Amino acid sequence: MKLDDLNIGIIGLGYVGLPLAVEFGKKYSTIGFDINGSRVDELRAGNDSTLECTPEELNSSPLLSYTSKLSAIEKCNFYVVTVPTPITDDNTPDLTPLKKASEALAKVISLGDIVVFESTVYPGATEEVCIPLIEKLSNLIFNKDFYAGYSPERINPGDKVNRLTTIMKITSGSTPEVADFVDSVYSSIVDAGTHKASSIKVAEAAKVIENTQRDLNIAIINEFAKIFNKLDIDTEEVLKAAGTKWNFLPFKPGLVGGHCISVDPYYLTHKAQEVGYRPEVILAGRRINDGMGEYVATQLVKKLASKKIHIDEAKVLIMGFTFKGDCPDVRNTKIIDIVKELKDFNMTVDVYDSWASSEEVSAEYGIDLITELKENEYDAIVLAVDHSETKSMGVAQLRTLGKKEHVLYDVKHVLAVGESDLRL
Repeated sequence: MKLDDLNIGIIGLGYVGLPLAVEFGKKYSTIGFDINGSRVDELRAGNDSTLECTPEELNSSPLLSYTSKLSAIEKCNFYVVTVPTPITDDNTPDLTPLKKASEALAKVISLGDIVVFESTVYPGATEEVCIPLIEKLSNLIFNKDFYAGYSPERINPGDKVNRLTTIMKITSGSTPEVADFVDSVYSSIVDAGTHKASSIKVAEAAKVIENTQRDLNIAIINEFAKIFNKLDIDTEEVLKAAGTKWNFLPFKPGLVGGHCISVDPYYLTHKAQEVGYRPEVILAGRRINDGMGEYVATQLVKKLASKKIHIDEAKVLIMGFTFKGDCPDVRNTKIIDIVKELKDFNMTVDVYDSWASSEEVSAEYGIDLITELKENEYDAIVLAVDHSETKSMGVAQLRTLGKKEHVLYDVKHVLAVGESDLRL
């Protein structure tokens, strides 16, 4: 296969798949496939609800089309799978979307085709789970009739600086020749260049440790914050002081949600335990970060009590619900942990977030977002997400939302030191 012969099919048009489809569609015949018909309709209309691509960017790919019909991608010869890989309630990998994508591919794949997976998985998943499904259902032989590659996604939702084309791309292939070709395909659209891994497993492992390392770095900062809170020391001031050393890493405390950092470590620990090794540091970090929602709620309750504000039936405003600032993504947001904990104390909790989809939040979490902020309404205000909108309000305006006696909890260090009653 030559680059000129490429006919690309992107499986999944979310935060990862759409930017990829847009870039490929500038150079190659590309079809974006998604089982969600309404998602396909909005993209055809030039709108992206994830806000990863502007209408202008969507219109910049003359060779890109969208479909929700599997038969429409039968003529493709280079498939890229970008479906989500979540975890179950017991923190084990949920490969259901990946398996369904592999089963769908088996119906359309042909002789000589290449399938590249971008979804985050544990080392070995591509060749142990996905490929056997395609082989079984297509009656094609791997590395003889069809080939595979793995190129882990590095999309950072909401980031308008570090984009697909400006982040170095890891590539790999199931044979040396396929690895070279896969690398050349991505090199043609990624300005930052590529790194060709020696095997699919190496590429899978590289991806899963990227976010695991970040998770652990945040976990130690969260533990620092808990200690400094007991010592009545401001964590941000400590981090600024320590940050004057050249090799101190600039991480901040906070809730770790989203589709990657809070999920990927469980893929690695699952595989580690499968081969007889029980990780200790990784799981310890996960316990710390998974418990931060409960910690924030407990700190708020203690502060309310210290101000003689009745906890029972207290009214709390949560500012922000997405998993990060200036981004509409609510997948695996840990703000829900704060909400649940406060409700367990019989508090009334209002959640405000102009970035989040009210319909999605209601469907996924059973929460009806409020659309209007009222003055003198709340016993506590929690700045849970650092949206630009919240930052621009300033402490004076935020204080007007509270009753005469209230608690302002700055979880994300939106305000300056001393402007809030509590800081993480």
